[in-house]
Amino acid sequence: MKRSLPLVGVLLLMTMPLVARTWKQASTGKVIEADLIKVEDGKAHLKLADGRTGLVEVLSLSLEDQAYLASVEKRETAATAATSTVAITTAGADAGWPAFRGPRGDGISPDRNLLTEWPEAGPKQLWVYDAAGMGYSGFSIVDGRLYTMGTRGDDVTLVAVDVATGKEIWASAVSKDDKEGYSSGWGNGPRSTPTYSDGRVYGIDPKGGVFCLEADSGELVWKKHLVEDFQGKMGGWGFSESPLIDGDKLVLAPGGEEAGMVALDKKTGDLIWAATELKPGKAEYATVVPAEINGIRQYIKLFEKELVGVNAEDGKVIWTSPWDGRTAVIPTPIVSGNEIYVSSGYGVGCKLVRIGSDNQPTDVWENKTMVNHHGGVIKVGEHLYGFSDAKGLICQDWETGELVWNEKGQFTLKGSVHVADGHIYALNENDGTLTLVEVNPTEYKQKGRFQLDPQSPNRHPKGKVWTHPLVLDGKLYLRDQEYLVCYDVSAK
Repeated sequence: MKRSLPLVGVLLLMTMPLVARTWKQASTGKVIEADLIKVEDGKAHLKLADGRTGLVEVLSLSLEDQAYLASVEKRETAATAATSTVAITTAGADAGWPAFRGPRGDGISPDRNLLTEWPEAGPKQLWVYDAAGMGYSGFSIVDGRLYTMGTRGDDVTLVAVDVATGKEIWASAVSKDDKEGYSSGWGNGPRSTPTYSDGRVYGIDPKGGVFCLEADSGELVWKKHLVEDFQGKMGGWGFSESPLIDGDKLVLAPGGEEAGMVALDKKTGDLIWAATELKPGKAEYATVVPAEINGIRQYIKLFEKELVGVNAEDGKVIWTSPWDGRTAVIPTPIVSGNEIYVSSGYGVGCKLVRIGSDNQPTDVWENKTMVNHHGGVIKVGEHLYGFSDAKGLICQDWETGELVWNEKGQFTLKGSVHVADGHIYALNENDGTLTLVEVNPTEYKQKGRFQLDPQSPNRHPKGKVWTHPLVLDGKLYLRDQEYLVCYDVSAK
């Protein structure tokens, strides 16, 4: 895969109405006149005054230019989504943040005009909700409602919270949590983030229960079980993937030796197909990712010993690539065009796989630059950002796999990441300190830091602050077990 070309690089002209504008590169201050052709995959396609065309990473431009491009990209998303080859939307046309890692599955917020530096005490706290329950479930937000899961007493509970006030709208107990067979000394409760689609919310409990609820009321519509219905096999820390909604399908990976992946009718829970060729053993923890490669819609999943692509139409395995995972593989794969990036902890490392025109996978590179346990990795432009065991927060080159920079400090040692408005929100798992870091492919630039407060006094002693941060509509959401905390990070 080639790097993004500089502004003078040549690119085939796209047939779209052109928009003239003066552009400024943030790092150099260079100003250039060019027509905007389109925005795609984090890059602005520009036509220069001499007729040549080129592309530039959006995040390398000034904040003013980025804000302008964000408005353009929002208008063009609907028109380009049907033909994009990148993994697109996990929840149909629903706006907001309907699923784990967002509508594009990339972990990047659509927000612009956020604070680029924080005051010493951190951004303003707006509200605290203290009844989310025990567990590490993340957030889905649609139409002013936040959905998450937790164990209240002995009940696995799905809750809806008003994002404006932090008040509970409804809470529905969906199953019992006996805390047996999966907590393994790290604490009990759901690990999966619920998914919203077409007025319904879908969740998975740690023992394999799958639930569909009405988003307005929390009323149960249907339920299934990954073990009882599909002979799935739970890993040592329970079922942790988040539900994938793709059109009318709900796609899950129960593991086991009968069918490693299944597609259900999202309206009824009825089985559409079972990937009977796929027999991975335990389910593992990474979420299924949708993609279109070589014109084939497919679902990509990382298991302990293989990365697989399964045909979205019938569940047939299209390709497999070996992976030497150990103990647990957790981070969600990243798909960009016909390339897939994966990483695992426990000393394993990372690799980039390219799917050829014959649907055969080839390893582009493999190394131990990124050894990501479970905090996730995010691709911005041609670089990757995430926590690597023993290296701290790092920036890695997508094309070569080489380390660009790393920051190994008290608060940037290990945790989870989220990206919004050209900045990384890096959450330290040990004490809940959140660091704001500029998305910068040349050096580490810290822009602020504060500590999540309050934190749970009920968290298991071995458990840490593992729920990934989220920024949406100018608000930052953090969670530690029963406490869900909202902050104002908008630039007013």
